[in-house]
Amino acid sequence: MEHTQLISDVERLTESLGQLPEPMAEPAFIAVSGLPGTGKSYFCSKLAERLPFIILESDALRKTLFSSPSYSSQESSRLFQACHLLIERLLKKGIPLILDATNLSERYRERLYSIADRLDVRLVLVRVEAPPQVVRERLEARLGGVNSGDKSDADWAVYQRMQPTVQKIRRNHYAVDTSRDITPVLDKIVREVSK
Repeated sequence: MEHTQLISDVERLTESLGQLPEPMAEPAFIAVSGLPGTGKSYFCSKLAERLPFIILESDALRKTLFSSPSYSSQESSRLFQACHLLIERLLKKGIPLILDATNLSERYRERLYSIADRLDVRLVLVRVEAPPQVVRERLEARLGGVNSGDKSDADWAVYQRMQPTVQKIRRNHYAVDTSRDITPVLDKIVREVSK
């Protein structure tokens, strides 16, 4: 991708974020991974109620760049190049953030590891999951327009197509099942980033 396109994309994404939290001397970076419908956005919103972090939600950012997304690999590549640069810029300014994206393959997470390592920021990895039956019910409710705040277009077919691509997270991470009480994991993460 052309450098000018990338810079323009990052500027559009930055404008879409609205009010940023106060900068910190040591901002943390929380990367949340999981299949559609597992409750990533819900988990991120609960985390942001307790931590003054900005949430970068890939579904919302995608719609900032592409008014009717195709979810093609070229589109995703352009989106995530812009997201990675945005993450780097925010962290350099001391802005703590939560990345809400599927992040299913280790290859994509490697980019996140390298940003955190290069900037020497604390990276907290979270794998969000839920039993398939619960996910299916959530995705069907989403299609029925039950949760109108939802930015994702993914349905059960997308979940099933993506499921085989899930790779184990090779670094230490938290696992949370959103069909159960998420408070213990929220508490642990809040404690870790407040150290």
